[in-house]
Amino acid sequence: MSTLLVVVLGIAGLALLTVGADQLVVGAGRLATVLRVAPVIVGVIVIGLGTSAPEFIVSGTAAVQDNSGLALGNLVGSNILNVTLILGVVAIVSPVLVRSSVPVREAPLMVAAVAVFGAFALVGMKFVAGVLLAVLSLGALLVLGRLSRVPPDDPLPDDVAAFVEPSPPPGRAWVEVIRTLLGLAATLGGAQLLVANASTLASRWGVSDTVIGFTLVAGSTALPELMTSVQAQRRGEGDLMVGNLLGSNLFNSLIGGAIVGLAAGGDTIAPFGFAAVTAMVLASALAWLLLKRGNRITRPEAAVLLCAYAAILPLLISANP
Repeated sequence: MSTLLVVVLGIAGLALLTVGADQLVVGAGRLATVLRVAPVIVGVIVIGLGTSAPEFIVSGTAAVQDNSGLALGNLVGSNILNVTLILGVVAIVSPVLVRSSVPVREAPLMVAAVAVFGAFALVGMKFVAGVLLAVLSLGALLVLGRLSRVPPDDPLPDDVAAFVEPSPPPGRAWVEVIRTLLGLAATLGGAQLLVANASTLASRWGVSDTVIGFTLVAGSTALPELMTSVQAQRRGEGDLMVGNLLGSNLFNSLIGGAIVGLAAGGDTIAPFGFAAVTAMVLASALAWLLLKRGNRITRPEAAVLLCAYAAILPLLISANP
């Protein structure tokens, strides 16, 4: 197979992945509102899980194919991208104002999840690590469910309602079920194409799978988060945008890590690089501290996040030639 064909197939997989994830998020969000799920749960859990689906599927597929560098590199790279490049790009175009309690509730939980995932990645992901992360995932979902009780003046429910509109009437819920299932199927197919061809390109170009994982693949699987964030910020829904990015990192770390560990079966996935894990944890902590400082991300702070990503990327590439 020629390199050009490999690139074309990889782009086709990326397109299918992006479109599928977008429809998955929209369908799941609308279906949840039809089923009268609390808006905060839709914003933090349903939409967060939907935008993280590409990371889950791509990393799980790579782990099953014994491509540990790409599997973990995708999760680590996506976590870094979400809270530096994506948050920075959105905020430098238009400063982000957060009026809800997301920085107080979800942000510390996200940093803790990233740190736990990083610790397992450093020592080598095993089946038992996958089980522990799966248990922690259930615990985190329960905690987020309890945190869904927000005061009447919290803007997040209105942000979610505006984002998932127009909702179908109850009798048309089957349309959103079909949309969600087709989105999931497209995401699965796109992930398979992307992983297979990204691995082929890494081999032909002499680049490690890890570098491909936290650059090309992580950038590809982070597109749903970027699209959701841009759409939310354009509507002035900063709380939903930040909640989506923080929720995505939390789910990437716990559920994504659990999928990789369980997919490895009896094998041990090799320890991940110290520099990459440290950069992931520090980037997550930096985003939390900036949000906690004033419940906003100003343009100068957005520039700090972009500079952090610009500094991290060469460090990761040099550490994983």
